[in-house]
Amino acid sequence: MGILRADEISNIIREHIEQYNREIKIVNTSTVLQVGDDIVRIHGLDEVTTGELIEFEEGIIGIALNLESNNVGIVLMGDGLMIKEGCSIKATGRIGQIPVSEAFLGRVVTPQISPIDGSREISSSESWLIESPAPGIILRCSVYEPHQKGIIVIDSMIPIGCRQRELIFGDR
Repeated sequence: MGILRADEISNIIREHIEQYNREIKIVNTSTVLQVGDDIVRIHGLDEVTTGELIEFEEGIIGIALNLESNNVGIVLMGDGLMIKEGCSIKATGRIGQIPVSEAFLGRVVTPQISPIDGSREISSSESWLIESPAPGIILRCSVYEPHQKGIIVIDSMIPIGCRQRELIFGDR
């Protein structure tokens, strides 16, 4: 073993000081209280916003939707079988967005935008918020073409147009 000189020790210390990173990273973390039906209840994320992406320690992503005074409800965007009570999570600080382009037309993707139809990856340069407002009534195209459902009772009672959303059966 060699003998270290004072100038070598001071050079090593200077190098460590120069490489020191003063940046502080604050991570908003919490723990899982309850898991069921792809809904996770957590406690401890005080500064989370509606629509914010939440990352679980298993790598699964969720969206914070139900903000209450003592807990937060998160909808999972993946398989939640690995998530159990007590698992740690962290807020990402990003609001949920989805990439948009004409390349998505006719494709089948997962909630994480991974194609599952066996074709190539989808590239997009633009993204929209998941919870974005619908276009105003003036910007929408008018409904002028009839759409027959093929059921005589429904077609005679309820006039439906193409590209029109209509609740046929059920409670409003």
